[in-house]
Parts: sequence; structure tokens; C-alpha cells
Amino acid sequence: MISLSTIQDEVAVLTEGESVEKTLSIIELITSGGTSGMVIIFILFLLLIVAIYIYFERIFAIKAASKVDSNFMNQIKDHVSNGKIDSAQMLCAQQNSPVSRLIAKGITRIGKPLEDINTAIENAGRLEIYNLEKNVSVLATISGVGPMIGFLGTVIGMIISIFELANAGGTIQMDVLASGLYTAMTTTVGGLIVGIVAYVAFNHVVGRTNKVVYQMEANSIEFLDHLNEPI
Repeated sequence: MISLSTIQDEVAVLTEGESVEKTLSIIELITSGGTSGMVIIFILFLLLIVAIYIYFERIFAIKAASKVDSNFMNQIKDHVSNGKIDSAQMLCAQQNSPVSRLIAKGITRIGKPLEDINTAIENAGRLEIYNLEKNVSVLATISGVGPMIGFLGTVIGMIISIFELANAGGTIQMDVLASGLYTAMTTTVGGLIVGIVAYVAFNHVVGRTNKVVYQMEANSIEFLDHLNEPI
């Protein structure tokens, strides 16, 4: 028969085994990678903050640029048809949007050949597109650099592990390799997170920018078509 003392010993062993279980927080995971791992994670964190800032700054700027009164072009055409050039220019100044600035540039060229008006609008359009795409290239750069920096951390972590293993006297112990492995894994995950966030943000900003550019082109063509209409 199994004695009571034997059962108590087994229960004690199970209790001790359960108490050994640990949970690892994100902060502990990052700090476990040593100084090199924390430096790389800090760099990745800064890149993530920059990417998020540029994303929201561009989204708000593009949203403001896309606001155009639905009756704007009808009013412009009425003013131009009636010869009220000053009123048309004043209306464009009140709107203060990329579309209104393109139309204002075309209005200042009224009386000249249609080709000259079109060229003036195209030149102004390039400046507006440049302003809309400001800092968007930084998002593209971060989306590519983030995973590369993470991979650099992976290589550094593996070098640390190999170095510790070579100096362990032939005895392989996981605690000796832990610091390097933590560096390798945490930086890899961090780099991928930064790259994914920046890549998604870049594509969304580009998509929103293209919509504004299409809006500018559509209104410019409508303006030029109105000037080309026979009186």
C-alpha cells in the first residue's frame, strides 16, 4: 500500500514544480537581450514613432486638401463666363485648397493661348503634388530599414551566443546562450513590426494622395474644357 507520507511527498514535488513556472513580460524580454539588444530595440522604437507621426500628419493634411465645395466649379464657370475674373480669383483664395490654387493659376492666364494655361496649371500641379507627398518617402525608407535593423540585431545576437559558447569550456548551458538568443529574437520581431506598420501606412497615404491628385486633374480638365467652349 502507498503510505500517506509518500503521497504527501508527491504533492510537495508537484507544488514545487508549479511554483517554478514563470511568465515573461515584454519589458523583461527586451532587457534580457543585453545592451546591444536594448540599443537596437530603442532605435526601432524611434523609427516606429516617426512612422506613426508622419502617417497621421499626412492623413490630416491630405484630408484638409481634399475638401472642395461641391458648387465650387459651377461658381468659377459662372464668374468666368460673365467676365468676373476678380470674383473668381477671390473665390479661389477663399477655398485655399490644391484644386482652388490650380484654378487660380489658370485664371491668371486667361486671355493667353489654351496651351499656355494648361502648362501653367500643370506646373502648379507638380508643386501641389510635391507638398502632398512631403515626407512620404520617409515611410517607405522606414518600411525597408526596420526589418534590416532587426536582422542586424539577429546577427549580433547569434555572434554573442557563439562567443559565449566558445568560451564556455565545451559545456553547453542554455543560460549562457540566453542573452544572445533573446537579442536575436526580440530585434527580429521588433524590426518586422516596424516594417509592417510603416509599409501599411505608406500604402494608405499613397492611396489617399492619389485620390486628391485625381480630384485636381478632374477639376483642371473641367476648367480647361469650359475655356475651350465656343462663346
